[in-house]
Amino acid sequence: MKLAAALMRRAELQTQIGELQIRLNNNARVQEGEQPAEAPAELLAALDTAIAALEQLVTQINLTNALTVSDGKTITEMISRRDALLQKSRILRGFLDEASTLAPRYSKTEIRMESAVNVRELQKDLDAVAKEIRLTEERLQELNWTTELLMDEN
Repeated sequence: MKLAAALMRRAELQTQIGELQIRLNNNARVQEGEQPAEAPAELLAALDTAIAALEQLVTQINLTNALTVSDGKTITEMISRRDALLQKSRILRGFLDEASTLAPRYSKTEIRMESAVNVRELQKDLDAVAKEIRLTEERLQELNWTTELLMDEN
């Protein structure tokens, strides 16, 4: 199985577990003398099966990410880099929005507000971060579709 397929299966299992949680909650109590719409014992068994499958799959994904090296970096390192860059990008974008917003003055006696930074230079930095995010994401996607999932030896 390719890593990308495992990631899709992980998402399916997470959705399935969420749906089982809702179904369990919906069948947790019934009116006296009534039966639940679904048997909680069967739902709990299905939940145990789905959680065990998710645990095994996540272990395999994490092992694959930690042991697969491309361009001198593991997939785990690339994911960490991408996440750090995404956080930096969000912060810089918000900062740039604030720095480039000029407050209107209604008279010449009002205090004039100006940017505390060079917005043009900071925008260039943000563009470079966005490019690195895009290139990292492209590489991760390529690896997801070409890397075989490592099998858990447990």
